[in-house]
Amino acid sequence: MTTTLITGANKGLGHETARRLIAAGHTVYLGARNTERGAAAAAELGARFVQLDVTDDASVADAVATIEADGGLDVLVNNAGIEVRSPGGDIIGAAELTADVMREVFETNVFGLVRVTHAFLPLLERSSAPVVVNVSSSLASLAQAGKGYPGVAYPASKTAVNMLTVQFAKAFSRMRINAVEPGYTATDLNRREGTQTVEQGAEIIVRMAQPGPDGPTGGYFDAAGPLPW
Repeated sequence: MTTTLITGANKGLGHETARRLIAAGHTVYLGARNTERGAAAAAELGARFVQLDVTDDASVADAVATIEADGGLDVLVNNAGIEVRSPGGDIIGAAELTADVMREVFETNVFGLVRVTHAFLPLLERSSAPVVVNVSSSLASLAQAGKGYPGVAYPASKTAVNMLTVQFAKAFSRMRINAVEPGYTATDLNRREGTQTVEQGAEIIVRMAQPGPDGPTGGYFDAAGPLPW
């Protein structure tokens, strides 16, 4: 049986990914910062709840201990992410960008991903078929130069996620480690402005969480296939 941890999974893409992977036979740990909301979402789906704040070392260490005690981990889906906007809800462009905004976004989207991945590496290395899925964005693509999106911090954080994906994949050749672009999905992250449903957005996450031993690694994909870096 495959055991999977999904960060930031009490709602949105993480929640839908959990639902789909449970249906596919995975034992899913639903990671969430908020205990009440996370436990309720896990109970609804038939998942196991684990309190997990990707920005907090102690929280991550406790999650590792819980999952290790229950038998280990095969698949890690680094889904937790944030976008920071102005108090009025505007996207923060280059002229308004501050180091504090960059720091806040990177703390979750980049440092949080590294913190969680590093902490769970020992469990993943014990798995017979370890997989890591890093939820990225097409805005990370330098070749597409942000597609007109004026923000800086969020795309930059996801470009960093892509580089981390490549470097981790090279370092751990037995693992299948990929970055995925769910598409512009209506979630709380974008004030539900996205044009896709969570069912559509979760498709590529679910697919890359089940790649098979000869599946791709070190890649960057959306539902249609590879994306340009």
